[in-house]
Amino acid sequence: MIRRTFIALTAAASLMATASYAADKDIVDTAVGAGNFTTLVAAVQAAGLVDTLKGAGPFTVFAPTDAAFAALPAGTVEDLLKPENKDKLVAILTYHVVAGKVMSSALTEGMTAATVQGSNVTFTLEGGAKINGAPISAADIEASNGVIHVIDAVILPPM
Repeated sequence: MIRRTFIALTAAASLMATASYAADKDIVDTAVGAGNFTTLVAAVQAAGLVDTLKGAGPFTVFAPTDAAFAALPAGTVEDLLKPENKDKLVAILTYHVVAGKVMSSALTEGMTAATVQGSNVTFTLEGGAKINGAPISAADIEASNGVIHVIDAVILPPM
């Protein structure tokens, strides 16, 4: 628990440090600049989504940290990054994206939102804001084409 809290605080601090200039950078460049989203950025590149997330948007991205990806079962990330699993990777990544700019102040208990992947996500607020049960550890990191919310887990679309 202490490790997870420390990692979440580190992620939040990294993104907050970039927040002052992030509004001049798009979502991808903001994530790269934060330094704790290397796995997410590699996955976005492998999925061929860089140009999309550098596009006009606006997009709301629920960005799992490197620690969130590391918490997946051993070999999961490596398997997803294989070219033959590109469709599955795209589905997982686009499940973390909502079209439009959704700030944390707009979230309400039980609210649902359609993801770019096509399935809905659900927000809860009790005990802190969460998306599908994954804690949002840093919110409202503005980018030129949307907003990033840092999450502490990788959320998976329904099968």
